[in-house]
Amino acid sequence: MNTVKLPAYLRLVLILLGVFITLIIMMEAKAVLVPLLVSGLLAVLVSPFTSWLERKKVPSVLAVGISVVALLSFITGLLFFFYNQLLGFAQDIHLLERRASELINEINILIEANFEGAVPISMSQIKDVAFEYLSENILSLTQGIMATAATITMLFIIPIYIFLFLYYRRFLVTFVLRAFGEKNNEKVSRIIHNVQLVVKNYITGMFIVIVILAVLNTAMLLSFDIQHALLFGVFAALLNIIPFLGPFIGSALPIFYALLTKDTLWYPFGVFLGFYVIQLFESNLFTPRIVGGKVSMNPLMTIIALFIGNFIWGLAGMILFIPGIAILKVILDEIPGMEPYGFLLGSASKRKQKESIKIKKDRSLREKLSDFRISLFRKRKS
Repeated sequence: MNTVKLPAYLRLVLILLGVFITLIIMMEAKAVLVPLLVSGLLAVLVSPFTSWLERKKVPSVLAVGISVVALLSFITGLLFFFYNQLLGFAQDIHLLERRASELINEINILIEANFEGAVPISMSQIKDVAFEYLSENILSLTQGIMATAATITMLFIIPIYIFLFLYYRRFLVTFVLRAFGEKNNEKVSRIIHNVQLVVKNYITGMFIVIVILAVLNTAMLLSFDIQHALLFGVFAALLNIIPFLGPFIGSALPIFYALLTKDTLWYPFGVFLGFYVIQLFESNLFTPRIVGGKVSMNPLMTIIALFIGNFIWGLAGMILFIPGIAILKVILDEIPGMEPYGFLLGSASKRKQKESIKIKKDRSLREKLSDFRISLFRKRKS
């Protein structure tokens, strides 16, 4: 049967049209897709513990229930920690407001001494501007409240999804294998295994990095005698899950707090320097060794994934698109004809490492063939 080969420009148009339709569907189906993806990632993470319980002769339903309860207990403990820390931080709000007023007065004195005719800044003006902004954007705030309600609903539905994913995980794998045919079972099984490996390595690796950063951040802030060091340190470490942008926001808050609560600029400068040094270790040592070796993406594709994720799903997209792109790379590497796109998503350093290994193997093979030919020539000559 003859196949019709489309021109290159028509194939490009069809690809762009498919991408556009996919983006529209993802934006419109956010309320459905985000809980499913979050639940799927968490289910893959917890599945080894569930399998271990089942090997210990624990019934499947009970093993899945224990796994979900353990996961929810950990998340609840983390939320309770932040709740207690925020209660202590809320008690200092009036002190921060008073210190901000003093800082604004000092800035006004500096402006009046050096710039004639400049309008001084007042705390009441800042409050009026904030109130006017809130009044003009009441519609956005209403939408934000509705989004919060949707978020609460999502928090209730995610544990149910996790339970069902874990309970039917073997059934779903069997379905995928049957869907792609028996002749592709080996390749599909390899893709499923690699996807599970990528998800588990990414989440566990990021968890280890976050714990290390939380300890380092907190110790650094305590060395500068910054109050609420534990809250700022853990919060900055958690924001590291959003590459590039997260560490910037996480370090800005304690720097600004040090600026308001300390009498000299050396403290905020020292906090900035401390975060800078820790981020250098994180980006060049912790993440590459713990996460990057198994989930390798180049920085360009990471930044593009962050922008696209923020455009489609907001903060949830910025968090989900990083492991999503890593999973996509695993799938593209196994599909004939799609390898160049997987190559594009991969890390350049990892690619160079693989190429160097391949070159070494080729050289070793050539050396062995050369030695074999020399020995064969000598035998013939003798």
